[in-house]
Amino acid sequence: MKVQMANFFEFRRNPYKTRNSLIALCVVLVIFPFIAANFGNSWVRIMDFALLYIMLALGLNIVVGFAGLLDLGYIAFYALGAYMTGLLASPQFAKLLESVVNHYPVMGSALIGFFGPEIAHSGIHLSVWLIVPLGAGLAAFFGVLLGAPTLKLRGDYLAIVTLGFGEIIRILMNNLNDPINFTNGPQGVNLIDPIRIFGVSLKGEAGSQATVYLGRLPIPSVTAYYFLFLSLCIAIIFITLRLQHSRLGRAWVAIREDEVAAKAMGINTRNVKLLAFAMGASFGGVAGAMFASFQGFVSPESFSLMESIVVLAMVVLGGIGHIPGVVLGGVILAALPEVLRHIVVPLQQTLFGKVLIEAEVLRQLLYGLAMVGIMLYRPAGLWPSPQSEDRPDADIDKPERTTGIVAV
Repeated sequence: MKVQMANFFEFRRNPYKTRNSLIALCVVLVIFPFIAANFGNSWVRIMDFALLYIMLALGLNIVVGFAGLLDLGYIAFYALGAYMTGLLASPQFAKLLESVVNHYPVMGSALIGFFGPEIAHSGIHLSVWLIVPLGAGLAAFFGVLLGAPTLKLRGDYLAIVTLGFGEIIRILMNNLNDPINFTNGPQGVNLIDPIRIFGVSLKGEAGSQATVYLGRLPIPSVTAYYFLFLSLCIAIIFITLRLQHSRLGRAWVAIREDEVAAKAMGINTRNVKLLAFAMGASFGGVAGAMFASFQGFVSPESFSLMESIVVLAMVVLGGIGHIPGVVLGGVILAALPEVLRHIVVPLQQTLFGKVLIEAEVLRQLLYGLAMVGIMLYRPAGLWPSPQSEDRPDADIDKPERTTGIVAV
């Protein structure tokens, strides 16, 4: 252990080694979609979903990893961001107005007069970049609503309450189509507008066969989304790193380790917990908006309890509270189902002539075995946090030294 820690600090003191490693990682991330495309664009699409799950895992890591609050309903914030995008960037808003007119004619006429006949016919089609902050804000608001009544709960009790919250949101999305059609019920919301950057659709224009043209350079749509999601993941990692090394981040860790001691030291545990719920939820809202625009369709089946468990498994498997470990867990568990689907079924057909175990069943089995193995042999995760606190050299909260006296 001492040798490992010595190597870690030597690595930190060697900026050239750090820089070269980051450059190599960036090169791998940039060239990956072009290499994977040789084996089919489906592999790039798998990484697109893996990046979305990484966004979710990084948001949940704030709640579970930093603050130590077990949240089993995190997927609800993902659903809120997705459905807000579906409502404001598709014809669904026209269906909503139609249902209001049918059940409440006076109110419906007033709304049509306010929004205009064009919106009543084709719906609202806001830019996704306007919807993203709205989705993040809505998710943060519901995160506070979830956190406020559960501040005194811990452990299993908190997990049960958050699990119920996640199921409530899913059931609402499944049934909120009558009398006013907000979500279109089990049928889901379709025809969601794709993401546009400087007027260029990342889905590709009509007749382009899902090809995006950057000037004269053609790239597949899934590759364009890959670079967008990668950029968002890098931005979220930067934000979470800054949060981790801030006073707020250290307050979260203090609450996670010993809430009573943290409160005795003057930390406002109520506000700090609410901030953890709100900030973690906002990342889920952003990921949900990206998911809806990427898929072009959302339905309640995409936000089941199993999805919350998968995101939590990413945090636990990779390393609770350790950002690189969470990213590693996200990549492994997001890519595992598709890898199994491409390998397990053909392998069984070759060996036995038929499929004995479906890929989905095997995935659940491997999830369970992985969690049991992690708890037994590596309870801190595959890539746990270092024993010594990893803080940047230029810390804004670092005490200033005066002439022989440390300012407190």
